[in-house]
Amino acid sequence: MSFAHPFVLLLLVAPLGLLIWTWRRSDGRIALPFDHARPSGGRLWSFLIGLAESLPALVLAVVIVVLAGPQQLSSPRSRRVLTNIEFCVDVSGSMTAPFGDGSRYDASMKAIDAFLDVRKGDAFGLTFFGNNVLHWTPLTSDPSAIRCAPPFMKPENVPPWMGGTMIGQALMACKDVLAEREEGDRMIILVTDGASFDLSNGNDETVAQTLKRHNIAVFEIHIADGDPPPEIVNITSLTGGEVFPVGDPGALESVFRRIDEMKATRLEKTSPEVLDDFGPACLAGLSLLGLAGMTLFGLRYNPW
Repeated sequence: MSFAHPFVLLLLVAPLGLLIWTWRRSDGRIALPFDHARPSGGRLWSFLIGLAESLPALVLAVVIVVLAGPQQLSSPRSRRVLTNIEFCVDVSGSMTAPFGDGSRYDASMKAIDAFLDVRKGDAFGLTFFGNNVLHWTPLTSDPSAIRCAPPFMKPENVPPWMGGTMIGQALMACKDVLAEREEGDRMIILVTDGASFDLSNGNDETVAQTLKRHNIAVFEIHIADGDPPPEIVNITSLTGGEVFPVGDPGALESVFRRIDEMKATRLEKTSPEVLDDFGPACLAGLSLLGLAGMTLFGLRYNPW
């Protein structure tokens, strides 16, 4: 046990002095005449009365301990490490291709919606891209804006200047968002069905090294027939992510489950906190105070 104000404990000299005086004093003895009898020593009663008269000094000692501010360390706890997840969704014209009951875009946003329920407590952001980038929602633990986004950013509805596919530009824009977050892990989930010319001529490695330097892992969901572009494979492998080719809606759902397993929620031990610990001292003080009050009903020295 530690104390917030340990210097106050020096005042314990006062109750200690009272205790010494109570047990060493010689007053309180009354000589009474007895005819033809040897008077009793009264040692038992003297001891009990000494205990009763020691109670006020003990109560004072408890008060001084309370004023000193007793403290204790809390038990170490585990807290959830936040993961900052930026969804980077392609809204180029090819994302309107049929996929299951809807389009590739519809299936992607539906799977993202389900993923939000799995990763409750993390921070999510949503970025749409084509030839340009649009940050739809900032990183937030309230995913309601992401759930409301699908009708507004359908590839059929986006302006012409969003029609192409520039993945490198989109990844760097997502990097700028994630780099602002000092706390937690960082991850980009890229959803696209095409290749990107701005990753050619070694630009893929430049983008990958930049993302790696900011501790950002990239996972790509390649929602199209055929193999993913080698540039995307290179970026995901260098940043610690992975590419998931998806050919049907069922595979899309399993991919998000796989990402959740690969980037599982981490727990870390927190440092113990210093907490006030008045309970034991207060309980002892109230008990002594109640006992002292009961002894006043008769357990004390009388001069007659």
